[in-house]
Amino acid sequence: MTGNWDLRDEPWIPVRFADVAARVGLRELFHRAHEIEDLELPVPPAASGLLRILAAMTARIVRVGAERLDDRKRADSIEDWLDLRDGVLAQGRFEAAAVDAYFDDEVPEGRFGLFHAERPFLQDPRLRTQCVDAKGKPNPSGVNKLVFGRPTGVNGAVLFGHFTDGDPVPIPPAEAAWHLIAQLYYGPAGQCTPRRITTEKPGNGEAGPLRRSVSFHVWGPNLFTGLVLGVPAPSDQVDLDGEDLCPWEDDLPDPLAPGPLTWPGRWLTGRARHAVLLVPSVDGNEVTDAYVTWSNRQSASAVADPNVILDMPKAGGAPFARRADGQRAVWRDIDALLLKGNSQGRRPLVFDDLPSDCLSALRVRAYGFDQDGQQRDSGWFEATTPPVLGWQQGVSDAADAMALHVARCHQGAEEVGRRLDYAAKLAWKLSTDPPEDPTAKVKIDDKKPGPWARAAVGHYWPAAERTFWQLATPQQLDIPAHRPFVEVALDALDAAMGSAGADLRGARARSRARATIRAAVPHP
Repeated sequence: MTGNWDLRDEPWIPVRFADVAARVGLRELFHRAHEIEDLELPVPPAASGLLRILAAMTARIVRVGAERLDDRKRADSIEDWLDLRDGVLAQGRFEAAAVDAYFDDEVPEGRFGLFHAERPFLQDPRLRTQCVDAKGKPNPSGVNKLVFGRPTGVNGAVLFGHFTDGDPVPIPPAEAAWHLIAQLYYGPAGQCTPRRITTEKPGNGEAGPLRRSVSFHVWGPNLFTGLVLGVPAPSDQVDLDGEDLCPWEDDLPDPLAPGPLTWPGRWLTGRARHAVLLVPSVDGNEVTDAYVTWSNRQSASAVADPNVILDMPKAGGAPFARRADGQRAVWRDIDALLLKGNSQGRRPLVFDDLPSDCLSALRVRAYGFDQDGQQRDSGWFEATTPPVLGWQQGVSDAADAMALHVARCHQGAEEVGRRLDYAAKLAWKLSTDPPEDPTAKVKIDDKKPGPWARAAVGHYWPAAERTFWQLATPQQLDIPAHRPFVEVALDALDAAMGSAGADLRGARARSRARATIRAAVPHP
């Protein structure tokens, strides 16, 4: 093992080939991307960030003749750039010589070393002297601050293991690299390790650019296809003329000045609001400590990330990235990925202008991190859809029909789900505190919903997902969207209530709740 722990060749990225799982370095990943079927990082926010890093590298590596995918001449015309991308896809794999040229010649030596003394990968070595206490001694943040899921401080929540700041457990370099990337994209806002640049020593920062969001990626039959399609097309939202350098290609940034948001490298990799520095053990076999602090005092760019669905606030204002919800399955976002844009949200920019000849083989990979906007982390998730991108609106008349059908199915599931939630609360109210007039309108107290609503909804959504995929076929285009979900909701209500309807009061409550659910079916 080298002292720098070179990410080009050290095995740190878990992947799956056709019949075997393995770990590879960056070089082998690009050499064999056409053979790799999946990324298998156990930390989804790290996978989300890594895919953006790999997409930026892809734009540097792939070539058709002398032209690269980040060629500024092609950026003037989206049609010309799409033609260039089609030529890259036709090659079917990364050229080994181009991969080696990028990693060995085009990036300054040492920039891929996780523990390099002067320019460690994606880290800021200045933190050794800028994060110090009043006596000038180093003031690191602790390895628990680096690792998502570990508690920090006296009252930190225990999510994935019993760790304490008094007895921190070191982690291997590969895992440190995962959490380094996750911190740069999903790190918290608020209090952090103080960092002195001038006479001031701020100890707070902004949230990472993807915090509490769900990230969507085009997932091809192999990693090569997915990475090429993960490079966003040129957009007038970002600078298409300025020098585009990723953090590992550029000089250390000025923490007091905003950096340019250029296409595609900075757009994908240059938006971090945190600065991190890993502290390895003497032998380089572990990471024993880390500095985690703010990276920039300027306001974050308002330009949208190319891999998020944009939702519009109900009261008007700027669109925002769709929030990650650990209780919300990815199929409930499918219509927003297929439609060009409606009340369900604007699909991610990387989903625009996909090549029509491979759409039918393209799936969607989603990575979500359920967090609040500040410090609290609830949990993360990863999900992959079947090949649905062939139904994108605008591809063909048949695709348009399927996109609208999928949207109707999702709308039906959501409306019935809301009706089930109300009906279960109504049943609880009627069975515990019925009105004197059985036909009177019942007012539901959401502060006292009873136990049935949560149980009913918990039964409903997994079954609704199965029903959704049964309906999401061209053969089911004429099936009314609401009715199948009503049957699912009735079963969910019965499962939640159990034997509660055995007496007369319970039977009446169940009957009225079921009638409420059936009313969700629209009249012809």
